[in-house]
Amino acid sequence: MPHAPWRLLGSASFSRLWIAQVISSLGDWIGLIAILAIAARVSNNSGAAVSLVMMTRVVPGFFLGTVGGVIIDRFDRRKVMVFADVGRASLLFTLPFVDNIGGLVLVSLGLEVLTLMWGPAQAATVPNLVAEDQLAAANSLSLAASYGTFPIASIIFSLLAGFATVLGDLDVIAAFKVDQEALALIFDGLTFLASAAIVWRLPIPRVQRTSDTRIDWTETFREIKEGIQFIAHQPLVRGVIVGLGFGLIGAGAMIPLGPSFATEALNGGSAAFGVLMTALGFGAAFGVVTLLWLQRRLPRGLVFAGAVMGVGAFLVLAASCSSLAPATLFIGLVGACAGTSYVTGFTVLQENVSDELRGRTFATLYTVIRLCLLISLTISPLWADFWDWVTSNLLNEQTLTIGSYTYVIPGVRIALWGGGLITYCAGIIAWRSVRRARRVRGEERATDPGTAGA
Repeated sequence: MPHAPWRLLGSASFSRLWIAQVISSLGDWIGLIAILAIAARVSNNSGAAVSLVMMTRVVPGFFLGTVGGVIIDRFDRRKVMVFADVGRASLLFTLPFVDNIGGLVLVSLGLEVLTLMWGPAQAATVPNLVAEDQLAAANSLSLAASYGTFPIASIIFSLLAGFATVLGDLDVIAAFKVDQEALALIFDGLTFLASAAIVWRLPIPRVQRTSDTRIDWTETFREIKEGIQFIAHQPLVRGVIVGLGFGLIGAGAMIPLGPSFATEALNGGSAAFGVLMTALGFGAAFGVVTLLWLQRRLPRGLVFAGAVMGVGAFLVLAASCSSLAPATLFIGLVGACAGTSYVTGFTVLQENVSDELRGRTFATLYTVIRLCLLISLTISPLWADFWDWVTSNLLNEQTLTIGSYTYVIPGVRIALWGGGLITYCAGIIAWRSVRRARRVRGEERATDPGTAGA
């Protein structure tokens, strides 16, 4: 019987590596939120500028995914992780002094390249610290460390707004112009230094380095081609990937557009953006916990498709709000549906795809998700700018007046409406594909009982 994941934390070496991953992941999320807020502020909510910054956080991993593996095969993994942590901390400490998009892009690029070094080194170290039959449990804990820290990071970013206000009232500190973003970056840098200190003392054994460390620069394009061919012949896989991938194109728009939405539609700022991200993170956690409680009572395929449609519907409702409270509620529901669809989608694939195809299935899923995330993070800010131009130049105004009520319609609101509709349609397509796959499988089992275990 597999060990419960938390029992691995009784291992001193693995628990220290896991704590370092938690701290490092927390720093990654806080840094992302802070950089988005800075990009929106220094560019005056320019979608093109935010899109450029997000590209520097996504494109390196999309095209240079194999470089990190080559580096950790040539150098000591412990030193690679420490170097990456110290390097990220140093870059973050410089960000409060950056007041233009060019500098922000360069720092973001450096952060992402260093992250590409840390992640593979950590993943490659785990098998040296745990037994082979404990790897599944270790990977579950690593997944929790990577994504479970998002709501914590959102809370910290929100709380730093009040702390910055208190510090701003002190005469000694006021001269340094300490604000929420600067405090977030300082806190973020300290998390990476703490991670480096933990990793430096880890007893990671040295392994024999391979002599074949060539980089395959065409790997990503080959993965995309093979993934598309595979999806075309698997209706169940197609349904789940369309729901997760194309749904992410729409729902993922909330990440780069969040700062502009908080400012232009909700009349807030970085603090309001932090509240929205907190609601998103807590909503995702609530959705996953609720799903674990109800999973045996509900058909997973139906839950998956319904959750994807729920993400789209609640995103449209959130984008329609003009005050923070209802927007926070709807964003929390977006997170709940997103967390439910993520876990359910993976479970559907694990239960319905045969073992010999499972590796290829998840490789395809990750490739498509990575591609859709790139599209969402880079195109949605430009889409918001386009609608700003349309409403300002063709309609001559961004407000709709009905009697004494005035409703502001900035481009970011229209872009989020579009993203929500894309996600909702992806849920409908996923629902139809899942039903078709079940029907085909039922027919196969009826004609050939030997396929029942496939």
